Amino acid sequence: MAQLNAAQRAAVTFGIGGRDDGAGDDRHRPLLIIAGAGSGKTATLAQRVAQLLAHGADPGRILLLTFSRRAASEMARRVERLLAQRAGTCSLAGAPSLTWSGTFHGIGARLLREYAGRIGLDPMFTIHDRQDSGDLINMVRHGLGFSAKSKRFPLKGTCLAIYSAAINTQAPLREVLQSAFPWCTEWESDLKRLFLEYVQTKQAQQVLDYDDLLLYWAQMVGEPALAGEIGERFRHVLVDEYQDTNRLQAAILLAIKPDGRGLTVVGDDAQSIYAFRGATVRNILDFPAHFDPPAQLLTLDRNYRSTQPILNAANSVIALASERYSKDLWSERASSQKPLLVAVRDDADQAAYVVERVLARREAGTRLKAQAVLFRTAQHSARLEIELTRRNIPFVKFGGLKFLEAAHVKDVLAILRWTQNPRDRLAGFRAMQLVAGIGPKTAGAVLNGVAAAGRALLAEQRVPEGGKAAWLEFSALISSSDPAVSPWPAPFEQICSWYQAQMARLHEDALIRQADIEQLALMATTYASAERFLTELTLDPPNATSDQAGPPLLDEDYLILSTIHSAKGQEWTAVTVLNAVDGCMPSDMATGSAGEIEEERRLLYVAMTRAKEELEIIVPQRFYITHQPGFGDRHLYASRTRFISNALLPHFEQLTWPPAPEAAPANHDAKQQAFDLAARMRAMWQ
Repeated sequence: MAQLNAAQRAAVTFGIGGRDDGAGDDRHRPLLIIAGAGSGKTATLAQRVAQLLAHGADPGRILLLTFSRRAASEMARRVERLLAQRAGTCSLAGAPSLTWSGTFHGIGARLLREYAGRIGLDPMFTIHDRQDSGDLINMVRHGLGFSAKSKRFPLKGTCLAIYSAAINTQAPLREVLQSAFPWCTEWESDLKRLFLEYVQTKQAQQVLDYDDLLLYWAQMVGEPALAGEIGERFRHVLVDEYQDTNRLQAAILLAIKPDGRGLTVVGDDAQSIYAFRGATVRNILDFPAHFDPPAQLLTLDRNYRSTQPILNAANSVIALASERYSKDLWSERASSQKPLLVAVRDDADQAAYVVERVLARREAGTRLKAQAVLFRTAQHSARLEIELTRRNIPFVKFGGLKFLEAAHVKDVLAILRWTQNPRDRLAGFRAMQLVAGIGPKTAGAVLNGVAAAGRALLAEQRVPEGGKAAWLEFSALISSSDPAVSPWPAPFEQICSWYQAQMARLHEDALIRQADIEQLALMATTYASAERFLTELTLDPPNATSDQAGPPLLDEDYLILSTIHSAKGQEWTAVTVLNAVDGCMPSDMATGSAGEIEEERRLLYVAMTRAKEELEIIVPQRFYITHQPGFGDRHLYASRTRFISNALLPHFEQLTWPPAPEAAPANHDAKQQAFDLAARMRAMWQ
């Protein structure tokens, strides 16, 4: 506690006193902590949990909700360390365990399995990732004949995006289409048919998609008896990054804690930048008013990350927001260096400038990994990537093929999912086609036969003569992998072993993919059951496969390239922001409403507050745009982003690059020029 500042201590101790017996009207009132960028939010939240435990709270009745499993694990470790320090020991043995710490989707999956019998679900339900959901909705799309329309019907990715947006925003389909998918408005009635059939197909197969985990949870606590039971079960509910919640998540919290007692939410309205995922800044702006009396509001405004000139510039940008919780970040880190506002001619000069500055900082002692280049959308870094490659500067761009999108990973998991849930047709359809000699027609026929006769007769299904031996081997694998036959993780080890024998036939680069299968088998041994393994892997997968993305293996240092959305929560010594011009920031695709423009302002604020010591914002004067319909290739002239108005310029040091060449003095004659040139030539070798 001595390491916290006064505002942090107030947030940690608010409403906590005496023993945690539930008595007293003023204790455990709802609390909203507005935590500015770099203000020690994680430490404060961990200290509050530790304080609750120190005052007698039952760790099994604390629900801690975060937006990544890693964040939840880190929070739990911090709490354990704090309690160990309080007890005067370095050992974590015997420290209370936060058994209900995780993401909204992860906790939702656990509760749905636990309450499945009371809400009409099979506890063995399967969870589909985004790609599986897209494949299933595409299967339904084909079944309804929408793929044979004379006019273009939305593809599976668009259909799933529309469905997900409608679920997470809880907005009518027509409103979702008009605001985000205007070209699809003519298909409103067909999309309703598609989504209804998609839902019925999922229910028939006992499959839930990613969005269902929140939707079913919200529907479950919509029943007053269940809401009261779950609310009583968790006396204290703490939520991190509340500005990133959607309407379903807010509805869940208000259902289980209608009076707000024991509810603490932490976030920053100025960093709400995920509307495209369904998040709404209204949740955090409107939070206090949901309760009577209103929730207590406390603000953390001391920044431990950035220098004061960087904060002055960021404060000035966000101060012009139309609606916000008022705060000005401050720091004890003084500096005479203001952020740079750099004007360049075009994206070629922008790339050249970035490379020059990156190398100069490296020579001055700032490692490449301590530097980041941020941009609004991924394609904005294309010219820079070419220049970095030409100059042999290693870099990592946040992105790449996600682990669960890799074909070999999906293959193995499909087999496991089908052994767990025989009604999952999508998993069975994929799994069967891994067998030599089995194609989609045979797989579909076998699925129909199994549905009628049961999977116990799998080996007796009709398959092509050339594939019979392989089919019998596969059937034996499925039988032996039945959870009722073999204890976990033996079934998955058998599945991996069988698949590894098929890899040379299925993939040309089998050796590269082998490491991922071995890693999966190793990961499986750390989970208590197949259900837990599949759930956790689907909700929080590894970032990338062994042969995709990731840092350059032969370089000890590399530059970071990242979209601003991916950079949230990160920090670097030096940050460069590309394309700070109208059309890029705000994006010309995000200016349809005042709310969209305000989110673009917050996006710039997030980018600026990632920098610890150096911040550069680059303003190209023009872009070269290719293949524009009706215009062809052309130059587009740009103006500085509207979020940095003339009134804000005193917070920046302005620079034009490349600098104009200096004129030679009037009396600088030819003889003197020759003398200077000779001196420079000698200096090159001295």
